[in-house]
Amino acid sequence: MDGRTALVTGGSRGIGLAIAQSLVARGARVVLTARKPDALAEAVESLGGPEVAVAVPGNAGDAEHRAEAVRTAVDTFGSLDMLVGNVGINPTYGPLMETPLDAYRKIMDTNVVASLGLVQEAWRAWMAEHGGSVLIVASVAGLKSSLGIGAYGTSKAALINLTTQLAVELGPTVRVNAVAPAVVKTRFAEALFTGREEAVAAQYPAGRLGVPADVGEAAAYLLGDDAGWVTGQTLVLDGGALSQGPI
Repeated sequence: MDGRTALVTGGSRGIGLAIAQSLVARGARVVLTARKPDALAEAVESLGGPEVAVAVPGNAGDAEHRAEAVRTAVDTFGSLDMLVGNVGINPTYGPLMETPLDAYRKIMDTNVVASLGLVQEAWRAWMAEHGGSVLIVASVAGLKSSLGIGAYGTSKAALINLTTQLAVELGPTVRVNAVAPAVVKTRFAEALFTGREEAVAAQYPAGRLGVPADVGEAAAYLLGDDAGWVTGQTLVLDGGALSQGPI
């Protein structure tokens, strides 16, 4: 990936940072976005500093921020070859019949509408003319019912369908794929395993929970040339959980 540039949203920690690490390790430069400037600055330093990584703090739901992030990639590193949409909020828990509609709208707007807006920005600014690859971070929650997080799950289901739609519309110029992780050991997912990690991990055929690097390496494959004939696909990263049915 020498000479290529990636924009990674949600890149200050967890899955987003792991994806950025995998890309930088292969020679790419990255632009990271997230809401907290201090966390982004630490991420940039961990990746090797401003020669390989720059930060653009902001909210993914803000159209001006998305435009600034895309512009920064092109202006700083001269291209935008890879785009990673790693946006996911889940501010509510419980059955959909009790989910406030304003919360549901916020989830859909941030997780889905903002993801489409980001791809639109990248397409207009660089990819329509030069090509590239897009990766959307979905979830296994988008492939089945998920007790208590139905609003989040339906947003991720929308992203999985968005992936197939964009792959058809943007091909052959741009490839678009997604990953759908199960429980990965990140701060975002702590409530799903804290205090009972061994019991949760025992439900996975692989015998463990995911770690961010599992997603990072899969993302690097899908974004790179070795996946040149792969588009419109969602790669499930779940330690075999869906293969054995509900967990």
